[in-house]
Amino acid sequence: MRNRLGEHAGPEKGDLTGPNPVDRGKYGSKIHLVTERSGLPVSVGISGANLHDSQALIPLVKGIPPIRSRRGRRRRKPGKLHADKGYDYAHLRRWLRERGITHRIARKGVESSQRLGRHRWTVERTMAWLAGCRRLHRRYERKADHFLAFTSIACTLICYRRLTK
Repeated sequence: MRNRLGEHAGPEKGDLTGPNPVDRGKYGSKIHLVTERSGLPVSVGISGANLHDSQALIPLVKGIPPIRSRRGRRRRKPGKLHADKGYDYAHLRRWLRERGITHRIARKGVESSQRLGRHRWTVERTMAWLAGCRRLHRRYERKADHFLAFTSIACTLICYRRLTK
């Protein structure tokens, strides 16, 4: 249904969008990602562009599926977690420690993010692989579930391409 000016009568923005603080307030979404050591996506989530990255850490870690191992039982948590200064909060460190996850988070004002570069480049490379998918480069879907589904399909394709080599 349209009004006289040719605009849609429904909501103009989709679910889980927000004004981007660095891009002139344009509405958009963020893709949050946890990868394993070689860059394969393990857990993925989306949020509005105005949500701080630290608020997405707990749902991402909780969303890690059980990983089958050749030795021992299935693991539900990572052994170690590397993160940049955006995750430097005492409650996140405490939450990770309570779950037995060793964390390596750069401290604000104390450490430079350069030391984490040797671990962080794998996540940045995986984000670049996701950015190569045209459907994810710009969000066309209004429903957040659809956008998350396309993101999950892209992560599945990344895993398939890497594991068939």
